[in-house]
Amino acid sequence: MKIPAISFASLAGCLVLFLAAKAPAQNKSDDHPPTPAQIVALDECDPTTFNAAIGPDFCKNVALGFSTTITDLFAKAAAGTPDPNWDFEPDTLNIKKGTPIIVVDQGGEPHTFTEVKEFGGGFIDGLNAGQPTAPECAGGFGKVSVAKTRILQGSQLQVTGLSKGEHLFECCIHPWMRVKVEVQ
Repeated sequence: MKIPAISFASLAGCLVLFLAAKAPAQNKSDDHPPTPAQIVALDECDPTTFNAAIGPDFCKNVALGFSTTITDLFAKAAAGTPDPNWDFEPDTLNIKKGTPIIVVDQGGEPHTFTEVKEFGGGFIDGLNAGQPTAPECAGGFGKVSVAKTRILQGSQLQVTGLSKGEHLFECCIHPWMRVKVEVQ
């Protein structure tokens, strides 16, 4: 059996085309969804005083050794020095467009992660330190746009589709819990 003569260049060219067709796509940033960015909601509610005032099993704090009573929380907020243990971490987040954000409630009580045009007060007057309620927070959980941003203890909320630019988020219950997200 006689094999036709093939030039080395032709054979090499066929091999390159074959390997290119079989090779996986280059690992470009557009080939895979971006890794989500995480924000954590924290608080240290005192189960005894919060549950007595709001209802059984409202505060599910598991912090060891420290907690804030409901009276202290309102007193600090009224004095304009809200409890720093109620916080979103990080306070500022820079992400690329298309990056989802996962907000995880690791605190003992519910929070919201509500986008607002400007930071302001929440829907509980006693926690606003005299600030007017942000329009996006007005109406509390009776407003669907606020209710859908609620995060229960141990759960998470995903935020997607943010446009390029600056986005402000706050908790409509504890309005000093704030995050600025810069989308590039």
